[in-house]
Amino acid sequence: MDQRIELRHLRYFLALAEELHFGRAARLLHIAQPALSQQIRQLERIVGVELFRRTSRSVRLTDAGVTFRPRARDILGRLAADLDEAGRVGRGEAGRLDVAFITSATAIVSEWLRAFSLRRPDVQVRLHDGFTVDVLTALERGTADIGIVRDAEERDDIDLALLATERFVAVVPADHPAARGERVQPAALAADPLILFPRSAGARAFDVNTRPIRDTGNEVRVAQECSNWHTITMLVAAGLGVTIAPHSVTTLLPEGARSLELDGASAVSRVFLATRRGDDRPLVRAFVAVSESVAGRGERSNDGGAWAR
Repeated sequence: MDQRIELRHLRYFLALAEELHFGRAARLLHIAQPALSQQIRQLERIVGVELFRRTSRSVRLTDAGVTFRPRARDILGRLAADLDEAGRVGRGEAGRLDVAFITSATAIVSEWLRAFSLRRPDVQVRLHDGFTVDVLTALERGTADIGIVRDAEERDDIDLALLATERFVAVVPADHPAARGERVQPAALAADPLILFPRSAGARAFDVNTRPIRDTGNEVRVAQECSNWHTITMLVAAGLGVTIAPHSVTTLLPEGARSLELDGASAVSRVFLATRRGDDRPLVRAFVAVSESVAGRGERSNDGGAWAR
């Protein structure tokens, strides 16, 4: 005989434990009374003890049955919860999402990250920051589900959806000659030491970022390479050089640094939502849908420019 306890054994046991009457329990379960009696006897043979004491007039739980009752209820309850969770994960309503992003885009994407959390409160979002090249590599390796990148190179296995476009501005020390005004020509910064991230962090991002200077016919001279914009702006504030940055980076500058509009600069920075090509998991689709919804409402980025549509 098959000695495995099946879910129906637990359901039948709990129904009889509740009704303490074979006829009523059988009607509740929509089965015949003899079938119920057979299943209860089979369960007792598997357990090795009687779970019910039967007489011609009554049915009651034995001590073993009393002990087994809450455990059977707990097993079925946990199974129902697990099935519900699996369904919610399959529908993109729960689970875990790893989002890799560039820190310079934090101010831009924070609004729709918040929107996603409000719409999917049961989804655990884990954030990982890095250079654009690191984010794309994490997507390709499967250690990230969603990527937020800036001025990214195209890759065969990555889809890029435009999220936002913003202008570049200059950041100079407060005692820089150009700091006396509100605007500066890129050519006026060409002779200053430039503080920027390394080109290896993202070749296209580096080229777009330095285009305002290169368009003047001057050579780009990077004096200091840094891994994040906070460090870059701190070094600018210390008087070690200047930088050109996306506007959203300059919303909270350290004391001693000033941002200036770049006259005549046509280059813009683009922030993209990156996903693995063909990744149609419900949770990823839900995240993309929320980002598109926020962008579609024309919400504003921190530089005052409209979200890209």
